[in-house]
Amino acid sequence: MATLSVPATVPCPSEDVERLHKAFEGWGTNEGLIISILAHRNASQRKLIREAYSSAYGEDLLKALAKELTSNFERAVHLFTLDPPERDAYLANEATKKFSSSNWVLIEIACTRSSDDLFLVRRNYHTLYKKSLEEDVAHHTSGDYRKLLVPLVSSYRYEGPEVNTTLAKAEAKILREKISDKAYADDDLIRIVATRSKAQLSATLNDYNNEYGNAITKDLKDDPKDDYLKLLGATIKCLTCPEKYFEKLLRLSINKMGTDEGALTRVITTRAEVDLQKIKEEYYRRNSVPLDRAIAKDTHGDYEKMLIELVGHE
Repeated sequence: MATLSVPATVPCPSEDVERLHKAFEGWGTNEGLIISILAHRNASQRKLIREAYSSAYGEDLLKALAKELTSNFERAVHLFTLDPPERDAYLANEATKKFSSSNWVLIEIACTRSSDDLFLVRRNYHTLYKKSLEEDVAHHTSGDYRKLLVPLVSSYRYEGPEVNTTLAKAEAKILREKISDKAYADDDLIRIVATRSKAQLSATLNDYNNEYGNAITKDLKDDPKDDYLKLLGATIKCLTCPEKYFEKLLRLSINKMGTDEGALTRVITTRAEVDLQKIKEEYYRRNSVPLDRAIAKDTHGDYEKMLIELVGHE
């Protein structure tokens, strides 16, 4: 369900590198040429381009791009060019320094990546920052936030389809008891959310809904001013309906006074090779406006062109 479009015949990395280098030469940068190349190469192809550029010119392509590009356009190109595990490690490191209720990058990474991908993120984090992701999350968060986030980023979930129906019913009851008691950071509640496979957790939440007549996310809205409850609800949505989580994030990023370019850029660059088509469909269902049109209305210039190339045209 990716939206990334790659040409049927892709030039060799050395050819792409030569064209990119030419885009940097002269009095003005050829931004259109940069977009035409980097916005239409998959992760493995972009990685080969970076390696070939470094070999040919003795400089990281990302540093060369940073010299030539600016603002939101540079950020979008930078994030998309990064290899996904390196990109997630980079985003996670940013998030640990300024974690807030409006910047839930950590739960996005912990809950919407596969177990193997999350392991690679942690390994890249070790390499880039000489410490563990878990260490930084524990250091920069506190209280209930730390109690939830550390096991989430440490998790290695089973990803098979098997479901234990007896366990699902029992754990639905546990979740109901903890929520009724307002014990939102209880060890058992966090254990269920942070460790169960997505198939098992979905079965548990279906039992919760059927048995108690309410989706668990509705029961977690008891106090709309409680940011931890918002985080817990967003965690569950990321784990079970990521397209709905990302649609809401896009809607809030675009449909307000002043675009949240940080969230908009993050969603488009991280999901274009994964499930952005599904997110686009959910966006249209929810807003009756194609996502590319909404982006074009709220952005401009090369930044707009980069995002639209990744999103695809309706």
